[in-house]
Amino acid sequence: MTVTLADVAARAQVSPATVSRVLNGNYPVAASTRERVLRAVDELDYVLNGPASSLAAATSDLVGILVNDIADPFFGIMASAIQAEIGGTGGGRAGGERLAVVCNTGGSPERELTYLTLLQRQRAAAVVLTGGAVEDAPHAAAVAAKLRKLTEAGTRVVLCGRPQAAGTGAVALTFDNRGGARRLTEHLLGLGHRRLGYIAGPEERTTTRHRLEGHREALAAAGVEEDPRWTVYGHYDRRSGYEATLELLRREPGLTGIVAANDSVALGACAALRESGLRIPEDVSVAGFDDLPFSIDAVPSLTTVRLPLADAGARAGRIAMGREEPPPGDIATVRGELMVRGSSGTPRA
Repeated sequence: MTVTLADVAARAQVSPATVSRVLNGNYPVAASTRERVLRAVDELDYVLNGPASSLAAATSDLVGILVNDIADPFFGIMASAIQAEIGGTGGGRAGGERLAVVCNTGGSPERELTYLTLLQRQRAAAVVLTGGAVEDAPHAAAVAAKLRKLTEAGTRVVLCGRPQAAGTGAVALTFDNRGGARRLTEHLLGLGHRRLGYIAGPEERTTTRHRLEGHREALAAAGVEEDPRWTVYGHYDRRSGYEATLELLRREPGLTGIVAANDSVALGACAALRESGLRIPEDVSVAGFDDLPFSIDAVPSLTTVRLPLADAGARAGRIAMGREEPPPGDIATVRGELMVRGSSGTPRA
C-alpha cells in the first residue's frame, strides 16, 4: 500500500501542512517537530510523489560527512582529508566537483539519525560517518537500518574510525583503539608505574570502551590489580581532564601516572597537576591518545598513541568516491603508533 503524506502526518502527530513544510524546507519548523516528522518519514519509508519518486534510486552530487564535533581536531582533521578527496577529477558525475556537507551531530544520537534521513532524502552519492558509535541497542539498530537503506539506494557508506555495522553494506576503516591503549599502558608499566589513574571518555561510546579495555588488558597481563576508584569517566575535552585529575588526586594522592582518553583530556590533566604543585613527569607521568597537532608542542611534549587521522580520512574519501577498492570483507583495521615523549618517565621513589 502506498504511504501518503497524511500517513506521515498521523504518525508524527502533526498536520499534513507541517509535514510539507519540513520536507520542502520552505518554512521555519521547530527542531523537535522536524525530527519527529523525519523519523515518521523514515519509519514509513515515505517517498515524495512526482519527479522525486522517479529519482529515488538515483544519486546526487552531495556527500555527507558526519562528525561529533567539528571544533575537535580529531574530527576536523578527518573531515578535511575526506573533503579533499571528494572534489577534483572524477569527483562529480560528469567529472566535476562534489558538494561536501559536514554534519555536526554534537554527539547527539537523535541528530545523527536526522542527518542520515536528510541525506537519504537528498539521494547523497556518499556518506562518511566518523568517530565512535553510541552503545545503545535501539539506536544501533536504527542506524543500521538507515545505512542499509542508503546502500540499497546506491549511496556509498564508509565508516571512518567506527566499528563495522554488519549487514548494512557499509565499508569500515576501524581504529585499533584497544591495541593502542594496551601498548600505551604497557609502556608506563614498563617504566615501573603501578598506581595508574585512568580518565575515560563518555561511557556510552565504543571508543571509550575499547580504549579502557586495552588499558585493563595491560594491567591484567602485568599482574597489576585494577582499583575501580582510579577510573573516572568524562568527556573528550580539556575541562573533563582537568576536573577528573583533581578527583583522582582526591581519591588517591599517591598516583604516579595518569592515562587520558585523548590528548585534549591529557592537557587538562597536566594543567590540574601543575596547579596542584606536581611536576610532569617527575611526580606524575601523563599519557594521551590520538597525537593531535598540539601534542608535540605541549610542555613537556605528550606521550601518546598516533592515529593516522588524515590518511584514514583520505582513504575513506577515495572509497566513498569509488576511486579506491574497499578492503577485503569491507573492513580494515587502522593501527596506531606509540609515541614516547617527555611527559612519561620512571615513577618517583
